[in-house]
Amino acid sequence: MANPVRILGIDPGLRHTGWGVITAEGSRLSYVASGAIHTEADAPLSERLRVLHVGLSQVIEAEWPDEAAVEETFVNSDPRGALKLGQARGIAMVVPALAGLPVAEYPNNIVKKAVTGTGHAEKAQVAAMLKVLLPRSHAATPDAADALAVAITHANHRRPASVQAAIVRAVAGGR
Repeated sequence: MANPVRILGIDPGLRHTGWGVITAEGSRLSYVASGAIHTEADAPLSERLRVLHVGLSQVIEAEWPDEAAVEETFVNSDPRGALKLGQARGIAMVVPALAGLPVAEYPNNIVKKAVTGTGHAEKAQVAAMLKVLLPRSHAATPDAADALAVAITHANHRRPASVQAAIVRAVAGGR
């Protein structure tokens, strides 16, 4: 049986950043924890980003994930909103990277497809499938549920360390 790997999924948002931690052991998935980091809408952008940084750092310190996965953001028709969301996403990617974790990225439709079988599923469908895939999970917010879905997606798409090492050796010319 494969060694268990603890995966942190992150659904980045400036107002609410969801996080979810699962353990993947082969094809078996287990719920560990989930939650959301909330910022005040009227706080300065720098303060909101600081809150996200501190919150995600605390999650990593408390949950000890081995890997992280972040949902890619939609293209937003509001350029200012897209830029701000991109900054929140940057925090969601750099905090696990600073902790030494490999960070993967997945588009929203791939996350939905990994959990529900269709890339255009509604949030309610994703939440319902989470109860099937992670029966002990209790995501308190839609953002936490989305983050668990990102973690599941990574569990289904990740390359085990042994496979990754073999690829690196092959590319480097060694076998």
